[in-house]
Amino acid sequence: MLRIHDARTGRVQEVRPSGALRLYACGPSAHRYAHLGDLRAQLLPDLVRRVLERRRVRVVVCRGAAGGEDGVPAERVRLHEEALSRDAAALNLRPPEYAPDAAESAGLAVDLVGELVGRGHAYATPGGAVFFDAKSLSPGGDDSGEAAVATVDWPLWTPGGDPSFGSPWGPGLPGPHVVCSAAALRFLGGRVDVHVGPPSAHRERALSEAAAGHEVVGHWLCGAGLLFEGRPMDGPAEEPAGGTAEGTAEGTAEGGVLLGDVTAAGLDPLAVRLAFLERHYRERADLSWEALRAADATLRRWRARVAEWAESPSAPMAAAYVERAESAFLDDLDTPSALGVLRELERDDSVAPGARFEAFLHLDLVLGLDLSTEIGKARVEGPARS
Repeated sequence: MLRIHDARTGRVQEVRPSGALRLYACGPSAHRYAHLGDLRAQLLPDLVRRVLERRRVRVVVCRGAAGGEDGVPAERVRLHEEALSRDAAALNLRPPEYAPDAAESAGLAVDLVGELVGRGHAYATPGGAVFFDAKSLSPGGDDSGEAAVATVDWPLWTPGGDPSFGSPWGPGLPGPHVVCSAAALRFLGGRVDVHVGPPSAHRERALSEAAAGHEVVGHWLCGAGLLFEGRPMDGPAEEPAGGTAEGTAEGTAEGGVLLGDVTAAGLDPLAVRLAFLERHYRERADLSWEALRAADATLRRWRARVAEWAESPSAPMAAAYVERAESAFLDDLDTPSALGVLRELERDDSVAPGARFEAFLHLDLVLGLDLSTEIGKARVEGPARS
């Protein structure tokens, strides 16, 4: 079964769901279009899903909503969400079963905050703010969480804001982590097997456990950040030239490179997925245009080889290679090692072309690189060699 590094315990642990695996994935900020750093984070739940589905485990995913953030108009949130959906489809990211929008998430947050107030874990102020009462958690109890040692209360509902949402305490916005806790509890039945997102576990754990009365999250999975040509991917990535998210070949704002910038440069968007897979998810990666061009060349070569092998007599897949690659997937999503196995298989002429064909397509069910797209297409022959 799949083993992952639990960000809370610091250990690699086996994931053993009872029935369907319930996974919560944090969504990107609504303040900007999703850049490559955000998209790398979105690849992580897709990998978990694909690996476990190959083990016949059903996976149910809830992705947190962008929006509900001060200073982000509803129309901009909508545009950012539409762009994220297009980018996710271009990267072969499976859509989540649940993806509440900002308004629905705010309603869920109001319900959760009201429940916490009713249980004595939160209190409202005369000004319309609601705070979590950290001292309400009893150390050592079932709902203690990591925040039991906290001495400072934190906001669950903040009055005002633009946009703002209605609540019993007046118009306002949910505080940090409230939307995540509320959506996970509502859509995943009060239990989350794997939580994918930033390591802000202590407050989110406290909110969820105070509401549910038991530990909610089994494993906390967190990926590393992304640099692009040495710069952090934390620029605003606002509307590129022309006012759309399509991107330009020159890139966008302050390191916030969009997927549209990659396609505008003439590269296949799945070259970005391959470049992500070349690096372990816990490794802080430094992408570059050179690396993306190299990934694009590898992608095109593999598709051409698969199309070539498809014309050979059929043969059972190269089982030893497949087993090694699948073992790498199960070992904390070690995609770089799995890709190394594919490169070995590509070079191993002792393996029948039909066997290589079957193995590449089988492993592509996890890799998601569309390696079969050139099958049956007419090949353009290069100039004759003298």
